[in-house]
Amino acid sequence: MADVVDKATRSRMMSGIKGKNTKPEMVVRQALHRAGFRFRIHARGLPGKPDLLLPKWRAAIFVHGCFWHRHEGCRFTTTPGTRPAFWAEKFSANVLRDERTQSALTAAGWRVATVWECAVRRDPAGTTERLARWISSGKEAVTID
Repeated sequence: MADVVDKATRSRMMSGIKGKNTKPEMVVRQALHRAGFRFRIHARGLPGKPDLLLPKWRAAIFVHGCFWHRHEGCRFTTTPGTRPAFWAEKFSANVLRDERTQSALTAAGWRVATVWECAVRRDPAGTTERLARWISSGKEAVTID
């Protein structure tokens, strides 16, 4: 399947995709802050640079985009029609890196939460409420999808 835009336009579009401070991440940050949680963002000293880090609770939170991190069964997890081998390799590397990051954080004594973009889109209040309950619970890991 051929791309519907030329190569230069596609390159410009792809370079505009943010890796930090995305809309779902900002929604989660604002809701947790309103709920009284204080956190650091994009902590450089830890594996994977968690989107939010709550040292008091030993909790690391990742807000994953469904497309880039391959949320299984999600309607946002599409694969581009051009260069399928490239995309397959890229996506599998992302998923593998996510697994290694979570294992490394858990081994270092951190609790890890993964919040999927589609959950934030569908029910922002419910998603952040579940996340807040998890932070206070002391449970090791949670996936909110």
